[in-house]
Amino acid sequence: MKVENQLTPEPSQVLPFVATEGPVCMVNLLKFRDQAVYEDGRETDLTGEEAYGLYASEMRKLVEASGGRFIFGAEVVGLLLGEVEELWDTVGIVEYSSAKALLEIASTPEFQAIEVHRLAGLAGQLNITTRERPFG
Repeated sequence: MKVENQLTPEPSQVLPFVATEGPVCMVNLLKFRDQAVYEDGRETDLTGEEAYGLYASEMRKLVEASGGRFIFGAEVVGLLLGEVEELWDTVGIVEYSSAKALLEIASTPEFQAIEVHRLAGLAGQLNITTRERPFG
């Protein structure tokens, strides 16, 4: 299994995502930079995690205003089963009312203004799209 962190989806990944019906939960596996690096070259003492935190606190407001919610966030402390070259730093789960709602948020000026912090803070991430179903 190939695992590759990225910062933005490939166009071929967006179409199946948009076709997902109903509410979706995004499992976010986040890998932070040691030091935040802003694309505009600004100087900063922020760690990657701190820069991402600026993004996340504002993103929560956008998600909640669209009917979604932040469900879970936690520090990754180990791997019990399986193998990857490097663990992620944090896992977060965010519920959106629909895949379309996430895309609508991402197209707003408010999101565009805060995304600089996400990009500055992340070395990469995986977003896993999930839909609720009975388990067990």
